[in-house]
Amino acid sequence: MQIKKSFSMNSRTGRDLQRYNRGCRQVVGCIPYRCKTRDPSSCVQGSPIDDLEFLLISSQKNSRMMFPKGGWEIDESLEEAASRETFEEAGVVGEVVVQEYLGTWSFKSKSQGTFHEGHMFPLRVLEELDEWPEKTIRRRLWVNFSEAREVCWHPWMKEALDVFASKVSKRKEGTQIYHFKELSDESSVVCCS
Repeated sequence: MQIKKSFSMNSRTGRDLQRYNRGCRQVVGCIPYRCKTRDPSSCVQGSPIDDLEFLLISSQKNSRMMFPKGGWEIDESLEEAASRETFEEAGVVGEVVVQEYLGTWSFKSKSQGTFHEGHMFPLRVLEELDEWPEKTIRRRLWVNFSEAREVCWHPWMKEALDVFASKVSKRKEGTQIYHFKELSDESSVVCCS
């Protein structure tokens, strides 16, 4: 089932609606990907990871590359937040592959000195936009798996990419992998220690 979403051309700002879990800020991100052939029907279970390209974006503050991520707010589900953040930061729209949830990572924000929990999903890119909210402050870069591992700044995001690659390599050949199902925001969450 394809869900068409509309997003504002203004990025959300502030922490008024921000979710916290026992003092840990909740963030959600995506690993945006597409098939190198540009033919989505060619992405089936068993496709080698080298048949995919991954989208990284630059940080707002420097040239470090990462996957899109940002705050999970109380008025949205995990997958809605993942889609919104990916649109705002990377200017792509796609399908959050909910059943392929990659996991939760605890990490310390270097800029804020606080712990965050990062939830990560794969996002199959359906459309790359010419205009998006953070176009003037971010750079996009499409790369293969090895390059993504090399240039991604955050170790926890590299781990999420490895989890995605592991899931891709374990799929059986010949079956479509893209199905959408609702993920409740009541999901179990690992707490920061």
